[in-house]
Amino acid sequence: MTVIATELPATRADRRLLARYLPLVPAVAFLAIVFVIPVAQLLFLSFFDNKGVPTVAHYERLVANTTYFQVVLNTLSYSAWTTLFCIVGGYPIAYLIATISARHRNPLLIWILVPLWTSFLVRVLAWMVILGAQGVINRTLLSLGLIERPLDLIYNFFGVMVGSVHALMPIAILMMLSVMLNIDRSLSSAASTLGARKSMAFWRVYFPLSLPGVAASGLMVFVTALGFFIAPQLLGSPSNIMLAQLIIVQLEEALNWEFAAALSVVLLAATILVVVVFDRTLGLSSLTGEVRAGASTRKGGLGRLSGDLGRQLVSGIGWGSVYAGMLLGKILPYRRRRLGEERRPFLWILGLIGIAFLALPTFFLIPISVSENRFLAWPPEGFTWQWYQIYFSSAIWVDATFRSIGVGLATAALSMVLGVPAAFVLARQRVIGKSVIISLMLLPMVLPHIIVAVGLFYLYAKVGLVGTNIGLIIGNTIFSLPYVVITVMAVLRNYDERLDQAAWTLGATRGVAFRRITLPLLKAGMVTAFLFAFVKAMDELAIALFVADAGTPLLPKQLWQEMSYKIDPSLAAVSTLILVIVGLSIAIVQILNSFGAKRS
Repeated sequence: MTVIATELPATRADRRLLARYLPLVPAVAFLAIVFVIPVAQLLFLSFFDNKGVPTVAHYERLVANTTYFQVVLNTLSYSAWTTLFCIVGGYPIAYLIATISARHRNPLLIWILVPLWTSFLVRVLAWMVILGAQGVINRTLLSLGLIERPLDLIYNFFGVMVGSVHALMPIAILMMLSVMLNIDRSLSSAASTLGARKSMAFWRVYFPLSLPGVAASGLMVFVTALGFFIAPQLLGSPSNIMLAQLIIVQLEEALNWEFAAALSVVLLAATILVVVVFDRTLGLSSLTGEVRAGASTRKGGLGRLSGDLGRQLVSGIGWGSVYAGMLLGKILPYRRRRLGEERRPFLWILGLIGIAFLALPTFFLIPISVSENRFLAWPPEGFTWQWYQIYFSSAIWVDATFRSIGVGLATAALSMVLGVPAAFVLARQRVIGKSVIISLMLLPMVLPHIIVAVGLFYLYAKVGLVGTNIGLIIGNTIFSLPYVVITVMAVLRNYDERLDQAAWTLGATRGVAFRRITLPLLKAGMVTAFLFAFVKAMDELAIALFVADAGTPLLPKQLWQEMSYKIDPSLAAVSTLILVIVGLSIAIVQILNSFGAKRS
């Protein structure tokens, strides 16, 4: 009896521990098998030749040829400039949205979500219409007599930068906004009460508090740009080739998998370096909106060094901000305003210009899609439905669309099954190794997708999943899962758990409380996470290129192939249909959010 009595508490504790960790197991096991293993295999593949003999010849080739070194420099420079422009351009927009009333905030957020949820390929096509020799800008300037011949705005670094900043700035804005919304605005008011000018209060109080969001957005944009090949390929020139493009050439043209793996390792090393520094300074968990306590005080030389550097950086920017505020205060007249009065015309102008830059370009595709012109030219001439007829009469386009929708829905469903339980545990439970688990969940989001896609193809080739729907669903789920986890954790952070506790007190079981209380209140957030995963899967080009075979049409792959070899208004018609899907998704989210707000 004594043995049984002493074992029962331990058994109950073990069961509670198992129940706490069990919801995490499927998501962690999934990522370990289809994400960690393929990337690790890619690393080992780079140390073998095509006959399976160990060698370091691929890395010797990289070091010996200065061309590859220049490509790496091009990639790093391109990523750095893209990050800088996204942060500088996105910060005023995020600050404007964070500091206005909710009534005005939601409409502006919609115009950020439209480009965010729109396909990268569609947005690049829009810039081809705007920046081309017969595009909107050149035709307008020519008609006004301001130029004599079209400007070279495309197929150069300028075109690449415009397309890349437009593609990645919404990510930067939302990352900064998530931090800004949690800043107590009374701190700036207190600084003003103590005699600080508004510019001084902003630069010395608000701006340093927003730096974690700036750092998080910088990380996301930089590592995404490292592997972003759509804008460089379609808007750039051979002199602006990036590392990701070189990997594609080695895979599709040279068929040199081993050297492509070595190039992928170089790209992976650059990414890991940035991610490790960020994790040691702020922690990857800050990408979910959390700031990890003690991130900079962990043991280890790198942790202390990066933490000290982070604190010195914040302090230096803070003092620099003070002098910047003093300088601006001398240049601009200081006018005291009545309490609660907000007149910020300059901020509104900057914010609206930035939002117009993000939201308007894709709408130029709509008139092009019904133009009688046989190429992308502005202004559109005549009116015709022939480009839509070409789309609907093409078996390839229709099959690609339905297959992409089916794969996207299945991906979103699998992402929810894996991500929602994991998000509940990470948001509500005290879990040993929580920061490590969150880092694993977020790694697919920060690693260049092309690296994962190449590693996944190498794994699929061994097990016969190349070109299969299940292979596509698994591959897309790798990248959709982090967004589900982040979205659900953000929703749970604002959920009042006392409602569940009240239901338990009244006799409801945990299952009944979840079904009758928790789920209805979180339904809008759940649908948002589902639609986010669906849209991401519909737009995932890397998986479509390397996991789908020639007989497996997918919408992003078909768009990519058509844009690479042939440009006509039928692409604008397809893009317009994609915009309709995105618009419907955003409308559903807004309706559910409004309904949820009324219920609460």
